[in-house]
Amino acid sequence: MNQIIKDANTRMDKSINTFREEVAKIRTGKATTALLDGIKANYYGNPTPLNQMASVTVLDVHTLSITPWDKSAVQEIDKAIRAADLGLNPISDGTNIKVPIPPLTEERRKDMVKMVKKNGEDFKVAIRNIRRDANEHLKKEEKDKKLTEDDRKKAEVEIQKLTDEHIKTIDEIIKHKESEIMEV
Repeated sequence: MNQIIKDANTRMDKSINTFREEVAKIRTGKATTALLDGIKANYYGNPTPLNQMASVTVLDVHTLSITPWDKSAVQEIDKAIRAADLGLNPISDGTNIKVPIPPLTEERRKDMVKMVKKNGEDFKVAIRNIRRDANEHLKKEEKDKKLTEDDRKKAEVEIQKLTDEHIKTIDEIIKHKESEIMEV
């Protein structure tokens, strides 16, 4: 019983962490290195994450700086950022790349908030699916006489508490990201 609860909690925590990573990639009006985390550039024929081939830093609130360790990769990095469809236009001087982060329009901000909320709903569904799986596992254990009905009910209450906590966490992440996006 405890193992089922522990397993459900671990899986829910992983969902929360994945959601945090997804949300970090969504750009606000501010520069953050997480914006470029999902981008891979062609490096000697292999798609390579930017952070493995360059130093990515925040110059100021509206500018990122990318310094490739291999200067021959500058063009490929530039091309990869443009192809990522983030609305970013990198500026290269041959050895470094500066990425100005343009301010978001009101309409674009609202679209991004909708996207965050939809993504949050998807992760809430994933959390509920984990709850359902755990409850089914408990019922199977009870059916196999490895668990009493009272123990199953206690475990289901515990799993419901975990579910509520994790969904609350997702709501907090959404709320935080929404205020970040709408901040001018």
